Amino acid sequence: MRGLILGERGVPVQRGPRDDPAARGSRIPSQVFVNVPNALTLFRIFLVPFLVVLLLTKLPAREYIALAVFLLAALTDWLDGYLARRFKKVTTMGTLLDPIADKLLVSAALISLVDLQEADAWAVCIIIGREFAVSGLRSIASSRGIIIAASKLGKWKMVTQVVGISLMILGGKLDDIGLWRRTGRAALYVMTAMALVSGVDYFRRFLKPLLAKEREEEAAHARSREAAAGT
Repeated sequence: MRGLILGERGVPVQRGPRDDPAARGSRIPSQVFVNVPNALTLFRIFLVPFLVVLLLTKLPAREYIALAVFLLAALTDWLDGYLARRFKKVTTMGTLLDPIADKLLVSAALISLVDLQEADAWAVCIIIGREFAVSGLRSIASSRGIIIAASKLGKWKMVTQVVGISLMILGGKLDDIGLWRRTGRAALYVMTAMALVSGVDYFRRFLKPLLAKEREEEAAHARSREAAAGT
């Protein structure tokens, strides 16, 4: 059975033979993996440990260097999506790997900021918990042959996270009158609200098609068992 890709409105779109690795044989061509958008996504993952090291060590001007690394990683998030759509390089691997890279980047940055006392632990727990919940939904959907693409609301959530984390990274360096810290905390609360709203939106739009497909598969298995018992 070929997989489905759910678009932003939760409408299933049947994948063609060219999108189905099983239909092309057991060997997946290297170009499925080796393209510029996927390379940028992998580069974003590669930057995550460097960001953590920069935030948690006592290097001179560490905040500025960490901010530059974080913004570079965030830029690759926009660039890989743009290039994939512009040059028709959208792959199943890229669709699955891109949100994972985003979650690693944001989670690593937020946990480091909690350690630096620049972010509230309770808000970070909500944000990361949402990321695990949506990742779980994506994993279940993928096991059913359904790929859930990022929604517009999820992309706006990522924008608020980039702005908020940037403000909190600079909070400890430029906090002469407390303005940066207060602005960073306000941005953190906006991030938390956006995480909850976008998470609920994912489950609202994609859980129903996923359950419908599961019922469809169970019905097909029941018919197969009945046919086998009849013979």
